[in-house]
Amino acid sequence: MRFDILTLFPDLFAPFVKETIPGRAVAKGLVDIRLINIRDFARGTHLVTDDRPYGGGDGMVMKAGPICRALESVDRIGEHATVLLTPQGRLLTQPLAWELSKRDQLILICGRYEGVDERVRTGCADLDLSIGDYVLSGGELAAMVVVDTVSRLVPGVLGGERSNLEDSFEDGLLEYPHYTRPRVFKDREVPEVLLSGDHERIRLWRRTESLRRTLERRPDLLEKARLTEEDREILAQLRKE
Repeated sequence: MRFDILTLFPDLFAPFVKETIPGRAVAKGLVDIRLINIRDFARGTHLVTDDRPYGGGDGMVMKAGPICRALESVDRIGEHATVLLTPQGRLLTQPLAWELSKRDQLILICGRYEGVDERVRTGCADLDLSIGDYVLSGGELAAMVVVDTVSRLVPGVLGGERSNLEDSFEDGLLEYPHYTRPRVFKDREVPEVLLSGDHERIRLWRRTESLRRTLERRPDLLEKARLTEEDREILAQLRKE
């Protein structure tokens, strides 16, 4: 899978590409991350990429010209999509991440300042995407989140075949607790069931704890979660506790 990232600050991605799971995927040839500096497509002596907003107001707006010229420089491969990272966009969820992971190429536009000229969104982007209901200084961090979230779903990127299938949100629930050595840490012991070797007991404990965490921390997720009859029985018991 290939990610083309349009940004004014490509150097921000250097440690991300080097140290992360997507970076290791790049080294394996499973993922390709390309950085396009929007400023390279600005015109004039000072290579200006932003200007004051029509109608007045605080801040600056990224100009459509440099962004669109940068987009025109990107060669398209297979099934591709151009994504504008904006707090006004569709919320990134795990189902959407799976949907995006089926693409051959994602072109990510990182905004800055007060945002980008609306004509970029209406004329160039296939999808407006947000990573949450808050405001960042720019789209670079959002782009890293998208690349990390989507690339880990590409076959071969994670070590275990089921690693991404057991993550939080994969079935609409929060993930169960994890433990490793030592068995006792600061007088707190690993739950006995995890040491039992009884795979069915372990499965049931993990599912119960996943449901318990979701009920306590994100009960809103239960409305859309894929629940089995067993899950509903467990939840009924948890609600009585």
